[in-house]
Amino acid sequence: MASTQHPPLAFDKPLPGFLPGDLAWHLGMILRGHQTHFAEAVAEMPCSVRGFQMLSTVVHHDPANQQALGAHLGIDRTVLTYLIDDLVAAGLVERVPAPTDRRARKIVATNQGEALLKKMEARVAAAEQTLLAELDAGESEQLAHLVSKLSMAIHRAQPGANPCEAMDHLG
Repeated sequence: MASTQHPPLAFDKPLPGFLPGDLAWHLGMILRGHQTHFAEAVAEMPCSVRGFQMLSTVVHHDPANQQALGAHLGIDRTVLTYLIDDLVAAGLVERVPAPTDRRARKIVATNQGEALLKKMEARVAAAEQTLLAELDAGESEQLAHLVSKLSMAIHRAQPGANPCEAMDHLG
């Protein structure tokens, strides 16, 4: 009986155009560039990037309560309380009783919060376009699709992973 040879598995050789470890360097550079542009775009937002992410999550994902908001963003509940306090003080969100559990609090955006989010989203979109300026429209769309696909696969495999921690360790 003749033995059949199988082609090498994808992980048996480096990615085309990459040496082992290059992907980490490239992703780190992209994250640093994004972080810089993103932080500049939302500088006037209370709590900066985290404030934007919280307000965006409240508006676009409508978490059931404060605990669900923290879990979605991977923010510890003690830190979350201070961040929400800052957004409440700025008039961007308010705490209301959660409809499913009157003991819990739901975070909802105020009209002022929704207006500021819309303004910040326009700035973030412009910052992302600046970051992607070296890519044509098709490449930008392909990159967005591939990054989304990969990040969701990782999120499914590691649902409790906190993307903010990865950013903190870029050093």
